[in-house]
Amino acid sequence: MRLGAVVLTMGNRPEELRALLDSVAGQKGEKIEVVVVGNGAPLPDLPEGVRTVELEENLGIPGGRNVGIEAFGPAGREVDALLFLDDDGLLPSPDTAELVREAFAADPGLGIISFRIADPDTGVTQRRHVPRLRASDPMRSSKVTTFLGGANAARTSVLAQVGGLPDEFFYAHEETDLAWRALDAGWGIEYRADMVLHHPTTAPSRHAVYHRMVARNRVWLARRNLPALLVPVYLGVWLLLTLARRPSMPALKAWLGGFKEGWTTPAGPRRPMRWRTVWRLTRLGRPPVI
Repeated sequence: MRLGAVVLTMGNRPEELRALLDSVAGQKGEKIEVVVVGNGAPLPDLPEGVRTVELEENLGIPGGRNVGIEAFGPAGREVDALLFLDDDGLLPSPDTAELVREAFAADPGLGIISFRIADPDTGVTQRRHVPRLRASDPMRSSKVTTFLGGANAARTSVLAQVGGLPDEFFYAHEETDLAWRALDAGWGIEYRADMVLHHPTTAPSRHAVYHRMVARNRVWLARRNLPALLVPVYLGVWLLLTLARRPSMPALKAWLGGFKEGWTTPAGPRRPMRWRTVWRLTRLGRPPVI
């Protein structure tokens, strides 16, 4: 199985980026072709053989990754699967690529694999990095309904069938949008605790636009993908959950502004999932109402 890797960078972590690329180059098996996308920023010196794309403006996370996909041809067809890796991550084991190849070869219906993210110093996996509701045991692998954007592998045949990430999201929930489309097309998604990406522990709220985009994109996600009957239920539950978490007043104001924006701006193409996909999500432990 031919593997490629897409790495998105803002050009501000050259040492971490070089360490990541070295860890990819050190993977066992056939060489992994790599593209590094400078998302609105010039790229530092990179190892020979690494493909590069420098974008004049920041297209956001999904937009930048989509450019990386196309660097391998339409829908990435030059390779069989792509690794999507954060530029400040690191593959600590040289066996990860081989595990990816084995997993895809063993299950033709497996479309996307979500890696386990662990802090390089403590080994701790943050609860938010386990893509399921029952996240207390990050060492348990399972079938899931979404995946981690900067630590995953996806078949390019999935991208060819259902499309890439939603450019307009810019940041937040773009993985779930792609995951729901893949599940609706019959593909499976797995969280694999044995495939590890080292990444420093962070808080998502470090991004200034976090609260607004999380709320806006949550609405867009529902409007694009859910049956009409479930849209108000899903968004009503998330409104109540947000209020129950008692965010600060500035955070709540930003969240409510994003929630309104999600209703008043175009969400992109609407392709509601089938009810059997709703049932499939429910059986996987995450009904699309939460």
